[in-house]
Amino acid sequence: MSLMEQIEKDVIAAMKSKDIVKLSTLRMLKSAVVNYLIHAKKDKADDPEVLGMVAKQAKQRRESLEIFEKAGRKDLADQEKAELAILEDYLPRQLTDEELRVEVRNAIRISGAAGPSDMGKLIKILMPAIQGKADGKRVQEAVKTLLK
Repeated sequence: MSLMEQIEKDVIAAMKSKDIVKLSTLRMLKSAVVNYLIHAKKDKADDPEVLGMVAKQAKQRRESLEIFEKAGRKDLADQEKAELAILEDYLPRQLTDEELRVEVRNAIRISGAAGPSDMGKLIKILMPAIQGKADGKRVQEAVKTLLK
């Protein structure tokens, strides 16, 4: 079963169980995927594309959560946490810091990157290997640290 089929199945289950938060979160995710398909002029999204959309939606929730917590808006922060937890169920297990460093070192070895000027070449090799497994900020920090 593809990731999109699983999401559609979970939308139906959320409707039946009257889980409003899960239903609205998954509907927003489906809407984002449909918008992507329209812009990409495609009929169907494969799993890596859907995974990318889930990661993007999760990133938006993390950023909103941070803003709401700084502003003292616990009600909105709680909603973002609930939506983030739902989205994270569709993401692969996140890499630990050590696992991420190992992946970055492998990419450095493969790409032959020697310094910060080779960051683009390194990222091009690294990102497909860790798609959805690590937040972009963490990846960037690990790459900067190891490319000094």
